[in-house]
Amino acid sequence: MNKLISVAAAKQMIADGKPLCVAGSELALDLLPAGAWIGGTSPYFMLNSGGTIIDDAHVFVTELGSLGKISFASYGIDDLAQISSAGPENGFGITVMPAGSACHTRFAAEAATYDFAFLRPTVGWIAGVHLTDLGTISPKVYDGRTAEKFDDRAVVAYVALPDDKLAVIDIVNLFEPEEGDLLRFHSTGFEVATCLVNGHETNFADYLRKRGLQDGTLPLIGDYAGARINVSLQHVGESGGKVSLYAPVFPEVDYRFAKPVGDYASAFKARLSAQPVDGVAMSCNCILNFVFGELEGKTISTLEGPVAFGEIAYQLLNQTLVMVRIQ
Repeated sequence: MNKLISVAAAKQMIADGKPLCVAGSELALDLLPAGAWIGGTSPYFMLNSGGTIIDDAHVFVTELGSLGKISFASYGIDDLAQISSAGPENGFGITVMPAGSACHTRFAAEAATYDFAFLRPTVGWIAGVHLTDLGTISPKVYDGRTAEKFDDRAVVAYVALPDDKLAVIDIVNLFEPEEGDLLRFHSTGFEVATCLVNGHETNFADYLRKRGLQDGTLPLIGDYAGARINVSLQHVGESGGKVSLYAPVFPEVDYRFAKPVGDYASAFKARLSAQPVDGVAMSCNCILNFVFGELEGKTISTLEGPVAFGEIAYQLLNQTLVMVRIQ
């Protein structure tokens, strides 16, 4: 089950021993008792009726018990590699961690190098806050086993599937790379001063302002052995300054900026109408798609789930929709 429900209904599910992954405001999640669940803060949700909404009073629950054997874990910054190594041989992990935390930064930079990262996959999302609270309230994750909340840990629900089931992770990326400038970066990082543009050393902030890309609407798209991975712009400094990113760039990867997307809602509907959504165990969409696509109140598919401040599918993603299907 993936559904937005009342806090009272979520309390009853926890009391009944149902293993859950829960998203909601900090105020709502603070009301939940200890039990078999993990959670993270986000007051934004995509629903198949009523569109994409903002709600502080309800919580979104993904009920996991019908999928397989469920176990839970919580990891600090020095143990994040265990997200993959401790995962089931057949199944997946659902990972939630707070936006802007040291865990978020470390995972983004290193997740693809973890042992078993692509053999024992993790999916999930980055917890956030209402956009009006950015910088004043920190995102939180919850280890429901003790009902404790943290602003710098990763919580994981492991789903061990039966032998006749298989987890398929799908990434819906509306963006395609333009055919123009090719960018390369000198080192792994969330902050960039200079880069190579078609082989020429260039101040990145100046380049963005010259091209009119400083509003962050369009992400960079990295070519990771044929997979298109977005990197979104967070803040563009003044002339000669630095650029902050929502995900790290990596050296030895070719990047190009994305082509514009006209109508996000229509684009999502078109893509998802051609995408299998049967057997979806969980899904999430990016807050940047919500903002730039003006998705509030718009229904884009039958999928339901939290709106995230970063998505996880093997590694950190930006401006994507992620889902895991059970076949």
